[in-house]
Amino acid sequence: MRLILATLLAFVPQLSLAAGSNDEEPPKPTETTTECAEGEVWDEKTQLCIKAEEQSLNDDQRFGAVRELAYAGRYDEAMHILATMTEGETSRVMTYQGFLLRQTGHVEKGIAAYERAIAIDPANILARSYYGQLLVQMNELELAEAQLTEIRAHGGAGTWAETSLSNAITTGVTYTF
Repeated sequence: MRLILATLLAFVPQLSLAAGSNDEEPPKPTETTTECAEGEVWDEKTQLCIKAEEQSLNDDQRFGAVRELAYAGRYDEAMHILATMTEGETSRVMTYQGFLLRQTGHVEKGIAAYERAIAIDPANILARSYYGQLLVQMNELELAEAQLTEIRAHGGAGTWAETSLSNAITTGVTYTF
């Protein structure tokens, strides 16, 4: 049943969270999305677009670029930059990977990435919120409610992760940031 719903979801236009933040606001465009070529990230220090693989970039800079590119709908580029992460298969990386996979129509792989993120860090309330919103889109409201309960149990009451998932469950509308 989950596979059928995931397949259908891949073909349904959707609003959803942009990858990876507890911010209540969408990311502001930077030179990464306005000037840099594919596979490049704006480096504030050098004031240049540089290849995402460059050692002078840290993973937080890469994550910022991934989030910005995802919000701009440039999911394949975001996935390329995510693949350059040096921290390995962390809960944070798996959360972003889940989002990007589902946005590119690989919903089942996205679900697996969210579940891996949560297995690595059960207190990852952002992964739970993204996963819960996907479950709302799949009309799996009981499972989405379970993620909301877990968010609260892990200290996420009052956070953007809780609020966005709670609103999605209530309205059926997910967020674009």
